[in-house]
Amino acid sequence: MLSASKKRKSSSPPAEQAPDLSITADDQVHLHAAGYNESPERGLVHSMARFRSAPLDFIREVSLHVSGTGWRSYDKIVGQPIFYNGFSEEMKARVLSNPMLVSKIRELAAKRVDVEANEGLLREEAREGLRVGEKDRMVRRRVQIEESLMEVAETLTDNMICKMESKSFIRGAYYLATQLLTRAYHQGVHVSSEEVLRLRSVAEQAAKDKHSIIFLPCHRSHVDYVSLQIICYRLGLALPTVIAGDNLNFPVVGAFLQHAGAMWIRRSFGDDQLYTTLVQAYIDTLLQNGYNLECFVEGGRSRTGKLLPPKFGILGFLLDSVASGRVEDSIICPVSTQYDKVIEVDSYISELLGQPKPKENLMDFLSASSVLSLKLGRVDVRFHEPWSLRTFINEQRDRFSRLPLRIDPKEERIRILRTLGFKVLSDINDVSVVMPTALVGTVLLTLRGRGVGKSELIRRVEWLSERVRAQGGRVAHFASLPTSVVVERALEVLGPGLVGLVPGLPEDTYYAVDRFQLSFYRNMTIHLFILEALVSAAMYTKVKLGGGPEFQRISYEDLHDQVHFLSQLFRGEFIFPTEGLSVNLNKTIAGIENDNVIKVTRNPNDSSKIEFVELSNAERETGRESFDFYCFLIWPFIEASWLGAMSLMMLTPPVDKTGERWLDVKKVQDRAQLFGKTLYHQGDLSYFEAVNKETLKNAYQRFEEEGMILVTKSKDSKIPSTIRLADEWVPRRSLSNGKLVADGPLWTFAERISLSRREGKNRRDGATVQSRVLSLADVVGAPLWEEAVLDHGVLEQDALRAAMAKGRARRKTMTVSPRL
Repeated sequence: MLSASKKRKSSSPPAEQAPDLSITADDQVHLHAAGYNESPERGLVHSMARFRSAPLDFIREVSLHVSGTGWRSYDKIVGQPIFYNGFSEEMKARVLSNPMLVSKIRELAAKRVDVEANEGLLREEAREGLRVGEKDRMVRRRVQIEESLMEVAETLTDNMICKMESKSFIRGAYYLATQLLTRAYHQGVHVSSEEVLRLRSVAEQAAKDKHSIIFLPCHRSHVDYVSLQIICYRLGLALPTVIAGDNLNFPVVGAFLQHAGAMWIRRSFGDDQLYTTLVQAYIDTLLQNGYNLECFVEGGRSRTGKLLPPKFGILGFLLDSVASGRVEDSIICPVSTQYDKVIEVDSYISELLGQPKPKENLMDFLSASSVLSLKLGRVDVRFHEPWSLRTFINEQRDRFSRLPLRIDPKEERIRILRTLGFKVLSDINDVSVVMPTALVGTVLLTLRGRGVGKSELIRRVEWLSERVRAQGGRVAHFASLPTSVVVERALEVLGPGLVGLVPGLPEDTYYAVDRFQLSFYRNMTIHLFILEALVSAAMYTKVKLGGGPEFQRISYEDLHDQVHFLSQLFRGEFIFPTEGLSVNLNKTIAGIENDNVIKVTRNPNDSSKIEFVELSNAERETGRESFDFYCFLIWPFIEASWLGAMSLMMLTPPVDKTGERWLDVKKVQDRAQLFGKTLYHQGDLSYFEAVNKETLKNAYQRFEEEGMILVTKSKDSKIPSTIRLADEWVPRRSLSNGKLVADGPLWTFAERISLSRREGKNRRDGATVQSRVLSLADVVGAPLWEEAVLDHGVLEQDALRAAMAKGRARRKTMTVSPRL
């Protein structure tokens, strides 16, 4: 019997990627050791036989699935029984009888009766003798409303719950999904043997305790939940109920997915108390009965390649189920799913460049067949060590109980929920595997030259692989294949649309064709180097000045201040260690000093105090290879933040516009993208990926949190959200010509960001840049003011007051002064 290896100590350096687990056609399980020398395309799930090339094998495979032979029967699963006739009706009955739901229905009915009575809708007779009759009418009316609400709840429940009650259907769905997946991802689905064996052991204990396993994967593709369902089926684990947005619940496909495990929920609950309670009741029912669950901690799919900040809606339901005591315990299992190439990345780029997201429909789903002839590489799925949600909650409550000031239960819940969300994301990052395409994409986007020769590309990929491992990351396991073969496979998967080959040269020379799309793959590695990148960007404020080494050194105080500024700027973009700025900074300095990237001058009287930091002689001799690498990783995000700050200049009212004016948020962000595209093509913006919609939205979110802008949202979805600059952040205009003047808090803030931007030829003449960029901001923003909402227009007053109060109360943590 196979057993999982012991858990590594966190302090020890990471070993070579754990061996893969292959389950072959003869149903034998094989552990591939680190020296395994067969095809790496053999993983957990293989491509199946095709009728044209191997008709007999194809017929044999189909017959095995139809008959449910061997593991295909899916009989002895680890988990609670779910596949039987009547399962859906039984689950619906459990949900509708949930005490919390019943209580909410009674509460809503009673409130409605009170409203009707106060408005005279329940006719009241003047005679004293009919008072009892009035009470009877109120009781009958309340019962009538309760029955109506229960009917609504029953319909909502039927549309919501998953209906996995047929093994034959599940077997067929598995066969179909595997055929589709392994034809697109021709190298199969790979997992770590250690992790799946550990997961199966945890699942066996959870089944005995009747505890659910809550899978919390990252979300980059619709393939995420397909691959996880396939893995659970293949390993004999009970399939999880997948919480999915009802935007995918369209004809034919919606019903298929619901019977394969999908639980449909609305994208937004609004103020619908009945629906909110119903979702909580269903989640409670699943967890109370030990049914596995799957939801995406980021909410929607990441269009940028890196993890998104956690969404706390469904996480809040899961937390409340256990924290309230309604559920004894559940097991959290963070999951990382990585791809050589993501099927939807083309549509992501269109969305990031401002194209509206198309609504899902059957025709688009059927057109997915076009990917079946592609060779997209492989899928790697990694499972973090599962942990108890009950234990996590108890630890957090114990920590809060030791604080000098007691916090109220509502604030405690918020803190626990945020900690839960970011812990899951951190766990996902810890087990994520860097794919070859990510290595190649990162190398191509962190070079100063136009292209790179094949031998240098191979060397850089090997260098980057070592850097990933040194940072505690993991590189996809390809046995003993030479790096040259791995690189060739990555180039084949990326294709000529992303990576070009210059013809007619003595050595194969590659260059980035579509930098915007390649940035998706580069962003899969940036979390490993974010602290080094911030330190390098802060040092760059001095390095770019040129001159001798003595002019390029930076004091520890200035370094600390700029790193603090940048980390606050990007706290919504990246996940930072929780030890605090000073601890993280000192660890990072020590690390890159040990790598001989920097030279540190310490106080002669106190070696623990750092006075100056500068590039080491060895780093200069190697052409700043490591330093430039870190800078190239973070520069596109610095550019995007600078663009966001400069686009706020468009919110400066023209001279002839008086009164308090508000602009449509969506139109402002659309114009900001147009502003960025113009700056890029005119040479004032170095990175085209800086104009992507998601990064700009994150920048605007940070500006709102800092009180730089005020944003109002109406309760009426038909009324757009609006925006304006906070009074103290409004730039001034010249009295003589009405043009924007390059001073004030907003300009100083943008200049603070610009200190760490990549130096470009167009930026060296500061006065020309100021005039050109500010004039362009006025030109691009002009159409916004033609439709400006005067004196709050149709804005709801409560939304406006909330935005104003929020802006006044918010304490600014980012300052525009030279030092923080």
